[in-house]
Amino acid sequence: MDVSQLPLNALRAFEASARLGSFTRAGMELRVTQTAVSHQVKALEAVLGVKLFDRLPRGLALTDEAHVLLPVLTDAFRRMSVTLSRFEQGDFQEVLTVGVVATFAMGWLLPRLPDFAQAHPHIDLRLKTNDNTADMLIDGLDVFIRFGDGAWTGMDAVPLMEAPLGPVCAPAVAARLRRPADLAGEHLLRSYRRDEWPAWFSAAGLEVPTLRGWMFDSSLSLAEAAARGTGVALVPAAMFTEQLAAGRIVRPFDITVTTGRYWLTRLKSRTETAAMKAFRQWIGTQAAS
Repeated sequence: MDVSQLPLNALRAFEASARLGSFTRAGMELRVTQTAVSHQVKALEAVLGVKLFDRLPRGLALTDEAHVLLPVLTDAFRRMSVTLSRFEQGDFQEVLTVGVVATFAMGWLLPRLPDFAQAHPHIDLRLKTNDNTADMLIDGLDVFIRFGDGAWTGMDAVPLMEAPLGPVCAPAVAARLRRPADLAGEHLLRSYRRDEWPAWFSAAGLEVPTLRGWMFDSSLSLAEAAARGTGVALVPAAMFTEQLAAGRIVRPFDITVTTGRYWLTRLKSRTETAAMKAFRQWIGTQAAS
């Protein structure tokens, strides 16, 4: 099929509808009516000779053909947008969209970004904080700094640094802790990684007590809850040097456990641009030092 014969507006209507799961939401994004979007998608289905959606009472279900087409179009439109944005205000720049988990962004990356800006003034850096399971393609990320073991399907992963986990708490809570076994009587604040506290108690040579604390989706929330005296959190202490220096949280014990590290990742299907390479080299040097 000759791609030049495909209607661009129909492709945009399909991509937005598939990504957002609704003709109505797609119309809002594209600033056209829901009816116009529906007609554009029907026209594309007619040209392709395939069905792209099953119309359901509460939304759209993608067909197998749509699942194949969506990531290709999403990536193509993103690349077009990124390229065109380089010409804004008549000043050509390389755009680099960096996704990063919030803990690493706040605790390590942000204080160092002025150095990157000074070294690479031609790169327009766009930072997005994402959770660890973000979809790089859908979120339009060139690179993604995340925590884990480095084994992500379809990803090229460069190790940045280990992040040993250790307990932190408010000074008033630490005052009643004399030995690691005393933690059994405290509220142990948890992340969604259920193996962290068991791994820490194993490193301390102790049986795992009943975990009675609240669960949080980020180390930032964990550390803040601990600072407020809610309980004891297990966090990568290296990401909370300012809070530790200020005395808002303290480390009652030096025992740590390593369950993963921070990685710079990119899709293997993406060709590394000059801006991506510059950022990889810069952050690698920063992490090593």
